[in-house]
Amino acid sequence: MYDLVFYLELGLFHVLDWNAIDHMLFLSALTIVYSFKDYKTVFWVVTSFTIGHTFSLILSAFDILKPPSEIIEFLIPVTIILTSVYNILNNKTKINALFEYGFSIFFGLIHGFGFGNYFEMLTDSLDTKITPLLGFAIGVELSQLVVVLAILLINLIVIKLNILKRSSYINICSVFIILVSLKLIYQMI
Repeated sequence: MYDLVFYLELGLFHVLDWNAIDHMLFLSALTIVYSFKDYKTVFWVVTSFTIGHTFSLILSAFDILKPPSEIIEFLIPVTIILTSVYNILNNKTKINALFEYGFSIFFGLIHGFGFGNYFEMLTDSLDTKITPLLGFAIGVELSQLVVVLAILLINLIVIKLNILKRSSYINICSVFIILVSLKLIYQMI
């Protein structure tokens, strides 16, 4: 039981850690286009990301696939930029949920590989990796849902108080996210 709780906390703080800004940026890019009325779609888009993230951890933890960390660290901000560009170009006038689920799973795979090496080091000496993987996945999902709830509240406030038009809000946030992501790429160089 201790292992489950330890890895659940690790998953929670993996997302909620301000040093892990990539998760915050990706979740923001993914959900600034939604409102509370889209809660089912939002839940499944975020859960799709968690599924992809967990699957890549499984591939890493069991030594099935380990892409070079330099490539993954570069691709993480690229996925954030692509999500933001999609927001600007699509502007969610018509939500294509099936595309976004696939998008989330694929980008979750990339983000999960970013944590895969560290996760493997933590679980390398364990007899079973199932409990840590389960605990970590639950922690990631719960923390992502908390972050998404906060983003949806901000979306609601901005739109309901007419601070910005919805399309302007999405575009401004997306451009900001792109700029921060470009900075992440620049810091790698």
